[in-house]
Amino acid sequence: MLGLLAVLCACGHPAMHDESTLRLARPRLDIGAAVQGRALRTDSAYATAVARHFSIVTTENALKFGPLRPSRDRYDFSEADAIVEFAGAHGLAVRGHTLVWKRQHPAWLTEGAFGRDELLAVLREHILRVVGRYRGRIRAWDVVNEALADSLAPGRTSLRPTIWRRVIGPEYIELAFRFAHEADPDALLFYNETGAEGRGPRSDAAFALVQDLRRRGVPIHGIGMQMHTKLDQPPDTAALAWNMRRLAALGLRVHVTELEVTTANARGTPTERLARQAAIYRGVLAVCLAEPACTALVTWGVGDRYSWRAPETPLLLDSLMRPKPAYTAMLDLLRDRTPRTGTTR
Repeated sequence: MLGLLAVLCACGHPAMHDESTLRLARPRLDIGAAVQGRALRTDSAYATAVARHFSIVTTENALKFGPLRPSRDRYDFSEADAIVEFAGAHGLAVRGHTLVWKRQHPAWLTEGAFGRDELLAVLREHILRVVGRYRGRIRAWDVVNEALADSLAPGRTSLRPTIWRRVIGPEYIELAFRFAHEADPDALLFYNETGAEGRGPRSDAAFALVQDLRRRGVPIHGIGMQMHTKLDQPPDTAALAWNMRRLAALGLRVHVTELEVTTANARGTPTERLARQAAIYRGVLAVCLAEPACTALVTWGVGDRYSWRAPETPLLLDSLMRPKPAYTAMLDLLRDRTPRTGTTR
């Protein structure tokens, strides 16, 4: 097992000695990846790649409710601690993912038959404990993740019938943000949603949700656009830019939080697929560089070997942690850009 000290000795701050990385080439834009604590401890190539290439990391699964809290009275912070400690040792910012979600709940929670007041107390205690533990060490939190229903009619903001929505009511979203702000007043608090990056009922519903929170003085600072993308269904970058601008008009930051470009069942040769994948990554980055509200771009994984979609190849690094054409395309674009002014991280 490779401990944190060994990682420090092996790679130190490699990005500080190599300007051909996304970490150093970024013009006021954090570029990062979702990471796994176990991989940081046991795979030196993985740990070196994270420290060298990125400036921000997301806790992939370590802070989700089920893995973090297997019983009501017991928390397991080992994986999250490994990520946060690694980030601190290598000068990386951290995004905490996620405090409230629809999935990965422990049985004690889903089978507990809680009343409203009791479940609300569970939620508050959980958020205060988790956010408070990492106060000052986790820059941003995905406080609520994927609260919108799967099917949305135009002009409707329907919430998913999760345990939180059913038992507490729709106000659970506002309360979660207020609890997180209470635990760390300096942390940036995000609402994170899937499929809401362009135009359409889903992005309109997400916009209406955060607009309402802002109007009522809820401490929300940004919205996360997941962007799980398919090679044959590339994002509309003009619509993405438009959406970022209307969110910026509310005073919100934007993070691209879970970007990946899956190549499964896509047309073309392997070389052609990699080139098209590179064009999509470059296009999303170009929007972020042009829109000051976009202050972070995070991929959902470090290298293809560790992707939740493996053996697909959706990420910037291959299974051996080597940069792919998508990485090079992003780096070339960053080198061509001068630092922006606008929203700070």
